[in-house]
Amino acid sequence: MTTTLQRILEPDGRLVGEAPDLSDEQLRALFTHMLRVRVLDERMLKLQRAGRVGFVGTAKGLEAAIVGSAFALEPRDWLWSGLREGGAAVMRGLPLAEYIAQMYCNANDTAKGRQMCNHFQHKGSHYPSWSSVIGTQIPHGVGAAYAAKVRGSDEVHGIYFGDGATSSNGFHSGMNFAAVWKAPCVFVCVDNGWAISVCNRDQTAAESYADKADAYGMPGVEVDGNDVLACYRETKRAIDRARSGAGPSLVVLKTYRMLGHSSSDDPTKYRDAAEVDSWAARDPLERFERYLVARKLLQPSERASLEDTLTSEIDTEIHRQEAAPPMALKTLVEDVYAEVPRHLRRQYNAFITVAERLGHAQKGDGAFPL
Repeated sequence: MTTTLQRILEPDGRLVGEAPDLSDEQLRALFTHMLRVRVLDERMLKLQRAGRVGFVGTAKGLEAAIVGSAFALEPRDWLWSGLREGGAAVMRGLPLAEYIAQMYCNANDTAKGRQMCNHFQHKGSHYPSWSSVIGTQIPHGVGAAYAAKVRGSDEVHGIYFGDGATSSNGFHSGMNFAAVWKAPCVFVCVDNGWAISVCNRDQTAAESYADKADAYGMPGVEVDGNDVLACYRETKRAIDRARSGAGPSLVVLKTYRMLGHSSSDDPTKYRDAAEVDSWAARDPLERFERYLVARKLLQPSERASLEDTLTSEIDTEIHRQEAAPPMALKTLVEDVYAEVPRHLRRQYNAFITVAERLGHAQKGDGAFPL
């Protein structure tokens, strides 16, 4: 089947489609959230390269897809994340302090150092902890959406994943169960061109990932993922449909990952510079900036001052989190039981004795009484 790519803004910022009903303040907020994602990613990548944090999965080039789609979710809704939606979580309420603390896995890390860097969670904004295992969040999100339906809640669950996850068992079982149950969820596929080093053209013979929706009995739409207004409008339509009880939809945001899959990846090994350059000309921030300037909602030089403000805010928090102490060693054996049982206390005491003697870990915070 032939899928029409939904677009509102041309790369030069001209309006060519039906714009969503957003106020001037909301349009400016969208741009600020997108710019924050880019600035935050650049800072985190520099910290990783300096050996100050361990791992970063950047979203450069994907800001419109991630921010635009998540902007359509309401506070009562849930966002089930893949690798790159941390910036959307900040937009929805994840404190910047918690974001950066998790990157350092320090004493302020709400995951208590049990997740690798860049693996966020935030209860207050309905952002569950995510796993690096591809596609596992999809059936989890479907189950939570079905539970909401059983409870009679009107929340919607946005379930995010990349193009590579469409080859996972979680994608197929999640899509099938969601359609059968008419679960109130929206599947958001961020088709960023590459599943690590596997090109999206090698993942499927379908003309579009949106065509996969047909097999499960739900609507699918393909969107220009570098057009923040189109990403918002089409995701909002799918969310409204799910909230009305009509069931799930698949929204495919066609975009491009400008940098490596992660800070551990060298994309020059598997893709051409010409391909990267062609997508750089479609930069989502520049596209939206042109539109806002044309509407006189943004001054031509205002982006630089906004970027300076965001950089200062982020740098202040980085210095604060770098000064925070490490996670307490006792957290290694906490949280599974209401009280740490005797056998775990004995193991922990033996561990800190060896660690302190050999210097392989920071000084322990005291042995458990046995």
